[in-house]
Amino acid sequence: MHADIVDLREFYHSPLGHLAENSITMALASIWARLPEERLMGLGYAVPYLERFRADTERTFAFMPAGQGAVNWPVGEASATALVFDEELPLPDSSIDRVLMVHALEFAENPRETMKELWRVLAPGGRLVIVVPNRRGVWARMEHTPFGSGRPYSRGQLTHLLRETNFTPGASAEALFFPPSKHRSVQKLRSAFERLGRWLWPMFSGVLVVEAQKRLYQGLPVAVRASRRVFVPVLAPSGVPSTRSGVSYRPLDNRPSRR
Repeated sequence: MHADIVDLREFYHSPLGHLAENSITMALASIWARLPEERLMGLGYAVPYLERFRADTERTFAFMPAGQGAVNWPVGEASATALVFDEELPLPDSSIDRVLMVHALEFAENPRETMKELWRVLAPGGRLVIVVPNRRGVWARMEHTPFGSGRPYSRGQLTHLLRETNFTPGASAEALFFPPSKHRSVQKLRSAFERLGRWLWPMFSGVLVVEAQKRLYQGLPVAVRASRRVFVPVLAPSGVPSTRSGVSYRPLDNRPSRR
C-alpha cells in the first residue's frame, strides 16, 4: 500500500522532514553532482529532491504512482507531474537519461516488474538512483515517517534485485543516521549524529542510496499483455436507474420499457 500524498507532503513540510531532506540531499550530491542537458524523471515522491538538479537538465518531470496521488510541481509554474502506474509508464523506449526513485520501490506491487519497466524507458547507459528504507535502520521501524511504511531493503536484497533486472549496481551512500525524533533537543544534534553515524554505524543508516546503470549485453524477455490498469476518477458520478414516468432500463440492452 502506497503512502498517501497528503501525508508525504505534510512530512516534508515538518521540521523533521526538512532535516531528513537535507540529509538525503547530501547523500545524493555525493553520487550525482550535475546532470547537464539530460532528461531526468522522478518516480514516487521525489519532488523535494528534483529541485537540486532541475536547473541543469534538459527537462525534469515527476511521475507519481496512482495509489499515492499527485500534486502540482513546480510551484507557480506549468505542472511537470503526472499520475501513472509504475509498471506501465507512458514513455517510449530509451527516452530517459536518469531516474530518481524516492518513496517508490518499497511500495511497488511487483518490484521486479517496476524495475523492468524502468530498464525499458532508460536510454543506453542510463542511470537510476534508488532511495529506499534500510531494513537494519531505526527509521524503517517508526511509522510516523514515510520511511516506516512499505517494504524496507537490505543492501544485499537491493543488489540482487538490480542484477536480476539487468542493472549494474554502482556508487552508493547512506543517510539518516540521526533518530527520527520530533523533539527539538534531539533534532539539534542531527549534524553530530550524521558525522558519527557515517564513521561508527554506517550499516544502520535510515536509508540506502544506490546508483545503478542499465546493462545492455543481456536481453530481457518482454511478455505481451493487455493493460490491467484503469483510472477511475474519485469524484466520478455514478448513475442510478430512472423512475420518472414509470420508465425502467434493462441492464443488458439499455432499452426502455414500460411497467
